[in-house]
Parts: sequence; C-alpha cells; structure tokens
Amino acid sequence: MPELPEVESLAEFLKERAVGRTVLAVDVVAVQALKTFDPPVTALGGLTVTGVARHGKFLDLDCDGLHLVVHLARAGWLRWRDDLSGAKPVRPGKGPLAARVRFAPGDDGLAPGFELTEAGTQKRLAVYVTRDPREVPGVAALGPDPLDPSFTVDTLRRIVSGSRTQIKGLLRDQKVVAGIGNAYSDEVLHAARMSPFKIAGTLTDAQVADLHEAVVATLREAVERARGLAAKDLKAEKKSGLRVHNRAGQPCDVCGDTIREVSFSDSALQYCPTCQTGGKPLADRRLSRLLK
Repeated sequence: MPELPEVESLAEFLKERAVGRTVLAVDVVAVQALKTFDPPVTALGGLTVTGVARHGKFLDLDCDGLHLVVHLARAGWLRWRDDLSGAKPVRPGKGPLAARVRFAPGDDGLAPGFELTEAGTQKRLAVYVTRDPREVPGVAALGPDPLDPSFTVDTLRRIVSGSRTQIKGLLRDQKVVAGIGNAYSDEVLHAARMSPFKIAGTLTDAQVADLHEAVVATLREAVERARGLAAKDLKAEKKSGLRVHNRAGQPCDVCGDTIREVSFSDSALQYCPTCQTGGKPLADRRLSRLLK
C-alpha cells in the first residue's frame, strides 16, 4: 500500500512533470473509482495544473481551482507516460486500469499523462473531483500530519493519553495520525523498540518522546531515499529500505534475532522479539498476548 513517503514522492514527481500542463481529458475506466459527480470529471478538461499536494495518503492536483483528488488504496499505483497520444481506449472492466489523465501536447509534440492502476479484485482506488479537497470525507477526517512542524512530542502525548488502543492500530488510524499504514507502523515501532501490542495510554513520557522521534525520523528518511526517483522506481525503493516489514524469517539488522510475524485475517505485522518484546515471541493470533 502506498503510504506517506511514497505519496509524498509521487506528489513531488507530479509537481515536476504536471504543473503548468493543460488537462486534455480525464478518462475514468473503472466506474466505481469515481466517487463524485459534481463537478463532473469532464470539467477538468482545458484547465491547467497549478499545484500538487499531499493530504495523508491522498494526492491532490489543483487544476485552476478544481481539485482532482486520488487515493491509491491498498493496490493502486500511478504510472507516468511520456506520450499518451497513441493510447488505445480501454473498455470498463478490462485489466487493472482505473483512470487515465491526458495532458495537451507540449512543444515537443508529445502528449504526456499518467494512468491510475489497481491490481487484485478488491477495487478500492478512489478518484474525486471537488472544489475543495476538504470536501473529500477521508481528507476532512485526517489527523495531524507527522511531517508537519506542528506534530510535536506534546501532540503525540495528547493522542496517546488515555487511549486503550494498541499502539500499532493507533498509528495506522488515519483519523489519529495521517499517512502511516501497515508497513511504516512496523518500521516505526521497530525503531522505537516498542511492542506493536503495547497499549497507547500506558506509554511513559520518555517512551512518547522516543516514539515521536521514531515516527518523524523513519518517515523523513523514507522520503529522502525516494526523492528524485521516477514513479516506477518507488515501490522497489520502499521494499529495499524496510528493516522488519515483510522480512519474517530474516535476521534483524540491529540485533540479529529472527524477525517474527503475527497474521490476521487480512493483513500481517512483523517485529523483532529482541528489539521490541524483551525476547518473547508474540502469539500468532488476533488480540495476541505475550506468550508466557
């Protein structure tokens, strides 16, 4: 799933390539992906991209005051094309293509653009056309952005205070903290040397400070590693930079212990017992407790 660092990098990528270009058309192939009807998607035709922003995991293209907002969900991705002038029309329901954004030809005669694709059968990629990105329910409900200077230790302390939620779930809750998903919550908790099942409200002031440092440092490092990369290279960069996520059975880079996994019905988490749980493996079941 694209998370904050990847979406941030995609936003930077589009700033370099899309800003200043005129939208020729937005072709929605997967009808279920389009979540709005007013303004119609056709209203984007003829407008100029004036800016690109990120809101949590949402991409936002400002087109002369109208906003094309995209959420890539779990299996979505953005693929830039240097020339779409010869692209063949795609029928709805055929293949992974969800939408195609075409720009008017430039001075070189090429008509670039990008395609939004989604693998798998669970189609959750979402496209919105709106006058204000805050009209998108998911954007309006976002918690503080961990890369914003306003996200301080005190901010995090207020978030965890009194919470009976496990810290892994709290970090993934977009209404609590914007942009962190399954992969980077694993990475953050490994960096903070904290069990994913620790109850958020039990964190000491020192642990809150350590967690804050881990959140900010982990995300900033991931953003820096991806800076300047083409969209097609971001997935590989994310995978190569992960220390625990999706590395079950491999040695921990910090201590050498074997990375373990806890599986759920629709996801899994990975952690290092030595670094995070006092050397004790977690039971591999939902609502796991430390094995005694």
